[in-house]
Order: sequence, then C-alpha cells, then structure tokens
Amino acid sequence: MNIKSLLLGSAAALIAVSGARAADAVVVAEPEPAEYVKICDVYGAGYFYIPGTETCLRIGGYIRYDASGGDIGSFDGARTSDVTSGKDQGTWLKNERFTLKTWTGQETELGTLKTYTEMRMNFGNHNADAGYDGFGVNAAGNKAFDLHFAWAQLGGLRVGLDESAFDTFVGYAGNVIQDTLVPYGGFQTNEIQYYFDAGNGFSAVVSLEEGSGGSVASATNYNGYGVGTIDSYVPHVVGGVKYTQGWGDIVGVVAYDSNYENVSGKVRLDVNVTNELSLFGMVGYGSDGKLGDVGLARSFYKPWGGHWAFWAGGTYKFTDKASFNAQVSGDQFKNYGVAANIAYTLVPGFTVTGEVDYLHDGRFGDLDNSNWTGATKKNSVGGLIRFQRDF
Repeated sequence: MNIKSLLLGSAAALIAVSGARAADAVVVAEPEPAEYVKICDVYGAGYFYIPGTETCLRIGGYIRYDASGGDIGSFDGARTSDVTSGKDQGTWLKNERFTLKTWTGQETELGTLKTYTEMRMNFGNHNADAGYDGFGVNAAGNKAFDLHFAWAQLGGLRVGLDESAFDTFVGYAGNVIQDTLVPYGGFQTNEIQYYFDAGNGFSAVVSLEEGSGGSVASATNYNGYGVGTIDSYVPHVVGGVKYTQGWGDIVGVVAYDSNYENVSGKVRLDVNVTNELSLFGMVGYGSDGKLGDVGLARSFYKPWGGHWAFWAGGTYKFTDKASFNAQVSGDQFKNYGVAANIAYTLVPGFTVTGEVDYLHDGRFGDLDNSNWTGATKKNSVGGLIRFQRDF
C-alpha cells in the first residue's frame, strides 16, 4: 500500500508541475503595426517623411553616357597615339556618369530648413594621357570623384558648397551641352549666401565666396596665375538683382575678385516669345584690376578673353518630346562659338541629345589667350550624342 500510495502521489505531483509549467509558457507578443513611408507633398513630387522625423527627403539623380568626336577645341574630340605606330590621331571621347542627388526640407520657427547634395562619379577615357612607352594614349578608367553640391539653407541663408551666384543667379548660357565654348563663370565654390525675395517679381542675392582651386585661366596658364581661391581672409563678393514676370525676366550680377581687385558683371534678358519659343541674351564686362600686372586676361569671375563677351540663343519646342536648342557666343579676343542640338525624350525620364559644336580661336597660339579649350587649330568642329536617364 505504501508503494502504491507513493506512486500515485508522485504521478499527481508530476501532473501538477506540468500544468504549472504550461501556464507559465512564453507568450509571443502581438506584432506592432508596420510604419509605412508617408508621402510629403509640401516640397513637390518625390518627397517622403524620414520615419520618426518631420524631415522630408527626396532621392534622385541620373545615369548618362556621352560619345563625342571631332576636334578637341570643340570640347568633343580626343587625340591619341596609334598603339603600334605611335601616329597621332583622333579618337572617341567617352564618358559614363552616375549622379546621386538628395534634397531635404523641414519647417521650423525660423523658416524652411533645406539641404541639397549632388555627387558625380565618372568613368571614361582621358585625353592624351602619357603611356608607358611615352606615346599619348586615351586610357579609360575611373575619374576623380566630384562632390559637386553640398549646402544647407535656412530661410534665405545658404552655406556650403554651391556654384557661384555669379552663374546660378543670372542663369547658365542656354540649353546646349557645350555652353562654355566662350566661358562665362568659375562655378564651384564654398560660399555664405543670402537670397531675398521681395515679392512682385523682385529678388536679390548677396554671396561671400572662396572661389575654387583654379579657374579656367589657371588650368591652362603655364605661369600658374589665374587661381580662383582667395589668397587672404578677404572673400570674393557677388551681388545681384532680378525682376521676373510672365513674359520672362531681367537680371544683373556684379562680382568683386579679391585676388586681382577687379570687378566683373553680367546682364541677362530672357523672353518667352510663345509657348514654344524662348530666347535669351547675356553680356558680360570685366575690368583688368591687378590682372594687368601679371599679364593675364582671365580670372574666376572674368574667364572670357578681353573686357567684354556675349552669349545668346534659345529653345524651340517642336512637341512635348522634341526641342531644338542653340547658342552663339563671342568675346573681345575674337573667340566665337556656335552650339546647336536636338533633344528628344523617348519615354519619360530618358532623353537622347545630338549636338554639333564649332569654335573659332581668335588668338590661337597666344599664351595670354590661355587656349582654354586645348584647341590645336584655329577653327574646331565636333559633335556628340548623349543618352541620359533621369530618376
């Protein structure tokens, strides 16, 4: 009896313990509702809220493929050496680019807080690189990484890496690809800028700028002058005013180059003639300042030859998909450029552009002219085709 009672008691104890353990089993928590990305349409299409924040983000960019040929003075061609004979000859100039862009926006008690970044990565051949055998070759490979834009803006105050207000505020020189056959600006710079919108179409800008490591002049002047970066604590200064209406706009900018103590300016007029046709004209003028002391004709804010220069052109839209773009330009040194293209959007976001370019070098062989395009002849002709997918 004692053994039987012991066995029955042990069985009852085991059942009780098993029941207790079953009651204490781990309970799996209910899954929390998924937090889906929310659309932010305050700043335009493509923005979404960064989860857990009030900041709106947009990501975009493009992939581009360029193939060009002709004379290098047109910016389109390339020179190389035959790999067996060493004979100098023309070749394709190729470039593949991937560009990544980001935009952010957020409303604050001091106004809209925005940022913009743009990073460019390129692969292609380099014009007349020196080969191991001493000949010029066009070795294809990765090129330097380009952090092209990286700025933050609160209200009208912008700080960081941008292109100079001397170029962005007045506008680029048309919708052609090779728009710097006669150059009109130094472009990239660190800056502290303030933009003011007065309403009724009036706006203004003031920008304190560093310049860049080298201007169009310094890249090609053998004496090393023409550097665009400030050489003291005194910044370059740019100011501009603009008036915009439905018919177009008129804008003027003035720049003070603290390195050479020279002043340059540009005035531009844009006119929307019809829904299909738009035209522009821009003139630039710059003083020599201390540029004359070093025998140079060009600087970061006056990259054209001589005191004055002009750019004019327009766009005609045949259809929503096809457009014709043209630009003519010239300066006091009798440098003249012509560029024209047809751009066709095959499908939304994918555009093919074919362009023809011509440059007359008015002072070919003159060192003071800087030979900024690398031209090997007085008259250069070239062309290119571009495939670009924007996203």
